[in-house]
Amino acid sequence: MTAIQVDGLKKSYGDFAAVKGVSFTVAPGEIFALLGRNGAGKTTTMEILAGFQAPDEGSTRVLGLDPVRDRSKVRARIGIMLQEAGFFPDLTVAQTVDAWRDFVAVPRPRDEALELTGLSAKTTTKVRQLSGGEKRRLDLTLAVLSRPDALFLDEPTAGMDPEARKNTWEVIQGLARQGTTILLTTHYLEEAQRLASSMAIMDQGLIVAGGGMAETLSAETGRVAFELPPSVTPEELPVPVVTMEGRTAVCRVADPDLAAQTLLSWAGERGLRLRGLEVRTATLEDLFLDLASGEKNEKKEVA
Repeated sequence: MTAIQVDGLKKSYGDFAAVKGVSFTVAPGEIFALLGRNGAGKTTTMEILAGFQAPDEGSTRVLGLDPVRDRSKVRARIGIMLQEAGFFPDLTVAQTVDAWRDFVAVPRPRDEALELTGLSAKTTTKVRQLSGGEKRRLDLTLAVLSRPDALFLDEPTAGMDPEARKNTWEVIQGLARQGTTILLTTHYLEEAQRLASSMAIMDQGLIVAGGGMAETLSAETGRVAFELPPSVTPEELPVPVVTMEGRTAVCRVADPDLAAQTLLSWAGERGLRLRGLEVRTATLEDLFLDLASGEKNEKKEVA
């Protein structure tokens, strides 16, 4: 069973093809990250899933329903947090939530919703007096009022300080544990890696990488970096150096732990120290850099 299914999705605006045949699935209760640079087609894909636009070709299903043909049924079961919301600036936070509750069949109590998103102390504050991060939390409050079965989050933590971002991560994870299916877009790669169990990376309307988060990253190369000892050239090292950043040697290897052990043994035999040694497994940032550099150029679908 799938909560979200996308098959061969295409969407164009005039001569511009925004989405060029995208396919992926999201399981019930899963957090799925749809990633990519600006203009990659992420927001268009999300808007089609939310029923705001109809696809040119392909099919989409949300909770087993067609988001266009069954729009009213779908909208009753989903929550949406877009990049920009249209608030009335002179309403208070409480008034905004109360007004929105009138559009929801069985809404959460206002106090419960505000406590969930950390805005309980802002009840009497006017919207125009909120910070950018607080407005994003108000967006999230409205998105979860209906206790949605599926939640679409477009850049949910943009403008938040580190503490608010961490608290929002906990809210998102808590909703997923309760069975809510979550599809999110974000430019914070650490956020996607921390939250999502699966992901797809879009570029120019196509999916260029994707699958299970852990499995995808385990197939990528890790990173070992250290300060090159004086009088040592990169060619003398027992592992290949990909780049030199000043005096810092950067090695990209499949097994960074083994590479570090090899380097330390080599250095110990020669009485050398590897200052600033950094060892890490592959991250989403590494994958993005590979894609940007053209090391991975196969377009593929995510099953």
